[in-house]
Amino acid sequence: MKTRNILATTCFLLACAGVVTSPSVLAAGNGGDARSVVSSTLSRTESEALAFMREEEKLARDAYKTLYQKWQLPVFLNIASSEQQHTDRIKMLLNTYGVADPVLNDQVGAFSNTQLASLYNQLVAQGSVSAVEALKVGALIEETDIADLQKALKDTSRADISMVYENLMRGSRNHLRAFVSQLASRGITYSSQILPQTEVDSIVNSPLERGRGNGAGGGGRGFGRGGRW
Repeated sequence: MKTRNILATTCFLLACAGVVTSPSVLAAGNGGDARSVVSSTLSRTESEALAFMREEEKLARDAYKTLYQKWQLPVFLNIASSEQQHTDRIKMLLNTYGVADPVLNDQVGAFSNTQLASLYNQLVAQGSVSAVEALKVGALIEETDIADLQKALKDTSRADISMVYENLMRGSRNHLRAFVSQLASRGITYSSQILPQTEVDSIVNSPLERGRGNGAGGGGRGFGRGGRW
């Protein structure tokens, strides 16, 4: 199945348009008030973006844990560990700025944002079709993370938040490289799903990044795990 058909099947682009670029739905998703997540020291946009990133990184962790159980591919287990550190680091920022944590239940597949909960189920269903489809789902999640972090970076003036976003984005680029490499080892040429193809090609054709906060899950290895920040 071609990558573009995957997007049609999972409705991921609709989710990206309605959820990923609109983090305010975190509070409203279960009948809450978006104002409840707004910190007195951050702008509404910054607060909502942080809250959204907390659950978006959890979605990545949960999807990879589930797909590892299905296919036993080390890449998913390794990157799930990295995503745990991503979501933990965002939680630290939520605590720092007094923003309400949307993760009320840390169990796999549990989300305050009902749209993210539905999206998680769609991605797991798609990734359960075959190991190749699972790897494509992983690449799709990482592309989306990169796109969302790029937007969030433009919307904050806080040096500490920017540093965390940059580190998370660097890790996501490594994760994307890992998934694309896994696909290439199976004879699959990866086509971009969210980012421009030229941007994806530039990422996957460049070396792993080993600065602070980097994680890569290819070949059963993890760079930066255990001392990420």
